Amino acid sequence: MTAPTLPALDAEQQAARAWFESLRDRICGEFEAIEREAGSDAAFDYLSWWRESEGQATGPIEQGGGGGGTRGVMKGKVFEKVGVNVSTVGGAFSPEFARTIHGAGAENPGFFATGISLVAHMANPHVPAVHMNTRMLVTTKRWFGGGADLNPPIPYAEDTADFHAAFQRACDAHDPEYYPRFKKWADDYFYIPHRQVHRGVGGIFYDHLEGAFDANFAFTRAVGEAFLDAFPRIVRRRMGLPWTPAEEADLLEWRGRYVEFNLVHDRGTLFGLKTGGNIDAILMSLPPRVTWS
Repeated sequence: MTAPTLPALDAEQQAARAWFESLRDRICGEFEAIEREAGSDAAFDYLSWWRESEGQATGPIEQGGGGGGTRGVMKGKVFEKVGVNVSTVGGAFSPEFARTIHGAGAENPGFFATGISLVAHMANPHVPAVHMNTRMLVTTKRWFGGGADLNPPIPYAEDTADFHAAFQRACDAHDPEYYPRFKKWADDYFYIPHRQVHRGVGGIFYDHLEGAFDANFAFTRAVGEAFLDAFPRIVRRRMGLPWTPAEEADLLEWRGRYVEFNLVHDRGTLFGLKTGGNIDAILMSLPPRVTWS
């Protein structure tokens, strides 16, 4: 199958791409600042990649290629491993996969996607792991999706409340129905059926937010700002606490649940693998150490 030639990015696509890249820079800067506060000189390592797809040139979309992205990884004293990816890709879905994507199908397999994806695994069991992503997709439809969820090995009610409050403020500023709707969506989505447990204490999740581009893009930006407001504050609150070998053992076993979800149920993992994404970037969500009992 020959992938369609994509037109130059339009103003909306360019605006979304620029925002995701700027959010990446601010988040990485804040995480590096936390490492310096802990006495570490850890910094992000960045690796650019290009999407490879049959019948489509490798390189930037603006030059007729399939697009690509940048994988950023840091391993430090506070962040045992954190990955922050940005990508802007386009091309055509396989006929089978196209049928599962909003606005796509065998007759209309073309797509454009741009977004940011972040997963942080922390060295201290008292500091929660976290996931965040926001994205814009274009098929015959055009929509935003994403969200964030907190994954503490040792839950603290204060941290959970703080995290949810930040996203509730972001939601309420745009639509009072968003927070209860998107919180439930996260509760339903971030669930491991074979273990009958949630993988963390939730957050928000939304998808197929289409129609009014300006309003939906503003909300998506607010989600990114809420994450940048809440998570670094929680990290600083807990990163100095001592921990025991037993608590570290619990952390490593808990990470196994995270691995199971991401490899079996996560939509983003499947999307990346099905669209020729960079495998190392897609699997950067996996922790550096993990055990199963």
